Amino acid sequence: MIAGAAVAVLGAALLAGCSADGRETIRFTFSKREALEFMQGVVADYNASQDDVRVEMDTSGVDVVSASFVRGNPPDLMLANYNYEVARFVQRCALTDLSDTEAAASTREDLQPLMDQYGRCEGRVSALPYSVMAASVIYNTQIFEDNGLEVPTTWDELIEVCQTLQDAGITPFYATFKDDWTVGQGWYDYAAGGSLDVIDFFSGLAEEGTEVGPGSEVSFQKDFADPMDKMLELASTYVNDDAESRAYGDGNLAFANGEAAMYLQGPWAFGEIAKSAPDLELGTFPLPMTDDPSDLAVRVNMDLAAMIPEGSRHQEAARDFLEYLYQPEIIEAYNASQLGFAPTEGAAPPDDPRIEGMQEYYDNGQVYQGPSVLVPKTIPVFNYTQAMVFGAEPESVLRTMDQDWARLAFRQPAPSLETKESSK
Repeated sequence: MIAGAAVAVLGAALLAGCSADGRETIRFTFSKREALEFMQGVVADYNASQDDVRVEMDTSGVDVVSASFVRGNPPDLMLANYNYEVARFVQRCALTDLSDTEAAASTREDLQPLMDQYGRCEGRVSALPYSVMAASVIYNTQIFEDNGLEVPTTWDELIEVCQTLQDAGITPFYATFKDDWTVGQGWYDYAAGGSLDVIDFFSGLAEEGTEVGPGSEVSFQKDFADPMDKMLELASTYVNDDAESRAYGDGNLAFANGEAAMYLQGPWAFGEIAKSAPDLELGTFPLPMTDDPSDLAVRVNMDLAAMIPEGSRHQEAARDFLEYLYQPEIIEAYNASQLGFAPTEGAAPPDDPRIEGMQEYYDNGQVYQGPSVLVPKTIPVFNYTQAMVFGAEPESVLRTMDQDWARLAFRQPAPSLETKESSK
């Protein structure tokens, strides 16, 4: 009887949002697998630092979180990869306004337009960036040094570097076209992002809506033609002969073995490369696509964003933990552990030489989000980009992308396709 009564009391406490020791319990969703150990330590330190709130970490993915919104039982605080799936909560005003938090005051204003590209709830700051992942050309510094090469800052210099390497019997770029996502997030994104203003382009697409096509002010056919031609020049001339049959894992191993001088991958590849060549000296630089060095920029994505749902029954407690997460010693340590960039003003620069080459561009706001992630998943961008490097006519592929966008805009007008007002 005593045991039964104890279970009943505990159950009532949990239903009321209290832990067994009387503290208010909040559910914190965090599902980035490679960073679980770090974040578990943060949660444990927070729980030990005070007696009012207890954080319980939920490692469910976005599908489970979406279902919890439908059931009216969303998490109290979310740290999630910021993409179209998560941004639905923003677009539908299902998240609280965080504009009056110290965390919001500490974040860089120039990152907000990147957040807004996925949509926004008017009058609210619904999500705050927590970790920015930057990606650009990875290069073997020893190969560059041995061949007397400087990092190129213009398209002509890039071609000259590629030709010099090729003449020396060295493959300029290692390509892994078998995996379509490596074409999309690397070759396609770097080529487009280094050639045009991505924010302006997608704002224009949203305004055109169903009218996107050969006669519209902006279109994939019109604006992506030159970047795709340059991408295909690199992909057909300066890559390994077996690129079409090589996958991501092959690329990491080959690059670790010194089989090419450059590699279009993000920082997630560093760990895989280091498994085979832990002492290999690598650096990064933005892929130059024009002959104006001021056009150089690096691809970024909001790897994590913080959100508090309207449906949370513990919003104040969740805000307390949110402010804790944004303390400089925590947010900077997290980003350092993941080779990311902190989104806060005055954050210490990363001390890993492999990503130092991107620091000045990130500091100066010379960044763009990859065009491949700025379209809904119903438009198979990765398949289209792979088709182009496999030989499909770019004009035909880009025309299809315009048609896909127009059809989707017709079926699904506001707000999910709308890129709200933003400035670069």
